[in-house]
Amino acid sequence: MLGVLGDEWTLLIIQRALLGATRYGEFAAALPVSNSVLAGRLQSLVADDLLDRREYQSNPLRSEYPVTVRSRSLWPMLTSIWEWERRWVSGQNRRLPGMRHEVCSADFAPQVTCKSCGAAASEKDVVAQWGPSGSWERSVPCTTNRRRSDHRRAGAGLLFPQTMSVMGDRWAFALLVAAFVGAERFTDFQSQLGAPPATVADRLSAFSAQGILVNAAGRYRLTEKGRAFFPVLVTALQWAQTWYPDPEGPAVELTHTACGRQFKPVLICDQCTTVLNGAQVRRV
Repeated sequence: MLGVLGDEWTLLIIQRALLGATRYGEFAAALPVSNSVLAGRLQSLVADDLLDRREYQSNPLRSEYPVTVRSRSLWPMLTSIWEWERRWVSGQNRRLPGMRHEVCSADFAPQVTCKSCGAAASEKDVVAQWGPSGSWERSVPCTTNRRRSDHRRAGAGLLFPQTMSVMGDRWAFALLVAAFVGAERFTDFQSQLGAPPATVADRLSAFSAQGILVNAAGRYRLTEKGRAFFPVLVTALQWAQTWYPDPEGPAVELTHTACGRQFKPVLICDQCTTVLNGAQVRRV
C-alpha cells in the first residue's frame, strides 16, 4: 500500500479521478503538477490498476483515465479522510462541504464498527500484531519521496492538506502507525523503523506542529486529533490487505477486544446506523 499510495501526487490524482476527472487536461487544470510528473503518475496508476486507459480520439491520439474497481474501493478511506479534515484541521470546515447519506437524507459522520459483532470501535479497543507476512523491515519504505510543506499545500488550495502530509509521505505514515502501536520515544521510532535520525526528527516535529502528537518530557504521544486518524489507518489497511494479499498470510492482524474476534472495519451512518455504501454518499 505504501509503495502505491505513499506518494502525494498519486493520492491527489486518485482523489480528482474519484471526483470525476478523467482526461489529462482536467487533472492538469486541477493540480499544480508539471506535465512530466502528471504523465508519469498516470502511467503508474494504469500499471497498478488504479486507473484504466481508454482512447477517445485517434487523430491526434487522446486518452481518458476512468477509475477502476480497485480505486473505487478506496471510498471508505477517503470518506474517513474527509471527516477527519472537516473536524480536526483548522479552517477546513468552511471549505469542505458536508456529507449526506442518501438512505436517510441526513448530513452524517462515518462511524467505525466491528464487522464481527457490530459494535462501535476505536483505537482503544483494537489490538494490532504482526501477521505471518508482517514486520517493520518489510513494511517501512524502501525509497524516499520529496515532501511538500503544509504552507505549499495550503497555497496550492489542495484538498486534505494535513492528510496528504501523512498518507503522501511514506516515512510519515509508517511513523504514525508506530505511534498507534505504542512507540513514544525518539529511539523507539528510530529503532523500529530503521529510519535516519534526521527523517525521524523531521516527521516528529511536523506531527507536533500539526497537533497530531504532543511531546511531553521526551515522549511523543497521540493527541485526541491524532487518535481520531484511526479510521483512516484501519480502512487503508483493509484496502491494502484486500488488494495485495500475501501467500504467507496477512501482514497485520487486528483483534477487537470487545468481542475477541478478528477486527474488520465497517463504516456506518451515525444518524441512521445503517452500513454505508460509497454510491450513497453525496457532498452537500
